[in-house]
Amino acid sequence: MSKAHRGKGIRELAAHGRGTCPVCGATGIKILYEAGEQKVKVCKPCKAAIKHGKKSVPQMADAKAEVSATE
Repeated sequence: MSKAHRGKGIRELAAHGRGTCPVCGATGIKILYEAGEQKVKVCKPCKAAIKHGKKSVPQMADAKAEVSATE
């Protein structure tokens, strides 16, 4: 049987849920997961690393500065 509805939720998001992860800097990766108190959107590997204490969530000011620097 076909799976016509797989991924339907991310089709409605901007760029189909893809972008640049503020933690690792990977581009074109799905950033669907929320991490930290500020609810920063991160990729799946970074979400797991933050959960286990191997990486930390960047502050909102730092994340905005990185985004503006890359544009």
